[in-house]
Amino acid sequence: MSVDREALRDTAKYLRHARPVDPEEVFEYLPDQPHPAVVRQALREEAFDLGLFEREDGAFVPANDEPADPPGWEPAAFPDRYADVLEDLLVERYGPDWHDGESGERLREVVSRLKEDYYRGRDVDYDADAALGYAIYHLPDFYAAVGYVLDTLAERRLLPRRLRVLDVGAGTGGPTLGLHDYLPDDALVDYHAVEPSANADVLERLLAETRRNFRSTVHRTTAEAFDPASVGEADLVLFGNVLSELADPEAVVREYLGALAEDGACVLLAPADLETSTGMREVERAVATPDSDVTVYAPDLRLWPGEAPSDRGWSFDERPDLAVPGFQRRLDDAARRGPEDDPGEFVNVDVKFSYAVLRTDGERRVPVVASRERHARMADSEDHVTDRVNLLAVKLSANLAGPDANPLFKVGDGSERLEHYAVLTGESAMNSDLRAAPYGAVLSFENVLVLWNDDEGAYNLVCEKETVVETLAR
Repeated sequence: MSVDREALRDTAKYLRHARPVDPEEVFEYLPDQPHPAVVRQALREEAFDLGLFEREDGAFVPANDEPADPPGWEPAAFPDRYADVLEDLLVERYGPDWHDGESGERLREVVSRLKEDYYRGRDVDYDADAALGYAIYHLPDFYAAVGYVLDTLAERRLLPRRLRVLDVGAGTGGPTLGLHDYLPDDALVDYHAVEPSANADVLERLLAETRRNFRSTVHRTTAEAFDPASVGEADLVLFGNVLSELADPEAVVREYLGALAEDGACVLLAPADLETSTGMREVERAVATPDSDVTVYAPDLRLWPGEAPSDRGWSFDERPDLAVPGFQRRLDDAARRGPEDDPGEFVNVDVKFSYAVLRTDGERRVPVVASRERHARMADSEDHVTDRVNLLAVKLSANLAGPDANPLFKVGDGSERLEHYAVLTGESAMNSDLRAAPYGAVLSFENVLVLWNDDEGAYNLVCEKETVVETLAR
């Protein structure tokens, strides 16, 4: 039996201001009085647009419209409930000894090939084996990474509890699950995944573990063929480890930016390796030009209005490693190795990732801007070699130097043409912020020496004991 949707919406809007919207009551107000179970399903489909949150008892109440707060995200491990689903899928396809014998060799071959294809920038095809291999290797690290990126929005109260998500190239669902667990239990989510490959089979099984108010739809089509406007305005558009697989990633990102709500955000997320990281940064810079309405919210802020960087752009964040999940350990332990071969080839728990958050409302994570009267531009560093200058910069790496070398950090101000690295040659209380500040922090440098590093083709900003480094914004 169908439900008169207009009558249902009118009834729900009326009742929500008086009492919980209960399908056992609502059906009496509707033409033909459809069964309460049919009404409940129709209410679930209309809940997001009506702003209704379904309680455990099956009644619907007004959703919490307050922004989501940062939950203190720092997962120690990939959750068991998701790991169990993946292991169930592996057992269903290959049997209880999926990690051993011919099936184990097949999965290890798949993982090795995927790693090589990504490294070489080659096209990747996902059949059922590749989807499971990808899930084994990448579910944990992307699960963790996406939460750290969401922190940049939540800390500014820019991540709504009621949000529509468009996940482009959702894969097997690492970022999806991280988003789900990051959000509070009272979040109301209309989640749409665009995923054409066999990855969607894994994704749908994992989505079955999400909360009732995290309502999901998987669109089994390509990003290019899907119409983003068909789902309504999106509060969050996510491209998680997919840009390198698109034929024209710039065009696709531009199209999906057009589907953003006025105060929405677009997250680009990629592994930290050189090829995919710099490829993601190229897309960011192509769509967030000084003359466009797209701005970089985080992390590599444009501190000089009207400027844009053109260096190589390789930067990534690093967070605490996860515990090794059982499915990775079993696959790795079963590998045949010679006496000189090290274990760990099929373990991936390093949380290292590159990202960009783009917006179209002009919001930036930090409103700091540089001044020509007070600061030198990195675009002009050639003119300042051997000079001491003052400047502003965003910290764009952890310590890149070895244990016996001076600490070295990538920095940028949004105008740089070549890489700039801050080198800590003389640590003191005046410059301790350089080491202590987190990735994405805005730093003020006073009396820093500019040198050219011919070996690296980059500029070194030498911080001696008398150099002052101050954190302006974290």
